[in-house]
Amino acid sequence: MQDQAPDNTPRQAWMGLLARAAEGRVSALLDAALPRPSFDWLRPPETGSVMVRGRAGGTGAPFNLGEMTVTRCALRLACGTVGHAYVQGRRKSDAEAAALVDALMQTGAATRLRSEVLDVLRSEAQARRATRADKAAATKVDFFTMVRGED
Repeated sequence: MQDQAPDNTPRQAWMGLLARAAEGRVSALLDAALPRPSFDWLRPPETGSVMVRGRAGGTGAPFNLGEMTVTRCALRLACGTVGHAYVQGRRKSDAEAAALVDALMQTGAATRLRSEVLDVLRSEAQARRATRADKAAATKVDFFTMVRGED
């Protein structure tokens, strides 16, 4: 029996990047990085829905926010490495590419994929967050600096 769970934090990070990537982006970056290897499907891409839960204020009691459409798949490379993917929406080709990246990240191609796929996706995600934060900051109102009309 294993006393501690394996540290999957890096894998969780790259799978999160792959799941949130723009449509077609993972496929384009993967194809530019290296040729796609042969694989066998363990679970071909299938579309379904998952319940999304939220928390009031980010820390309150959890509640069911609604359902979201996802596509999932699992594959095995010829070397035996298994890759999994869940992506938002009905994007079977994106799920396949994400599962391939997940499997390849567990092989000798990890360094190349990290620099040519994951680092690019990470910088694009940071740019999207910064743009969204700038738009939100532009609408901020500081009530303490407003002049009252009573004086």
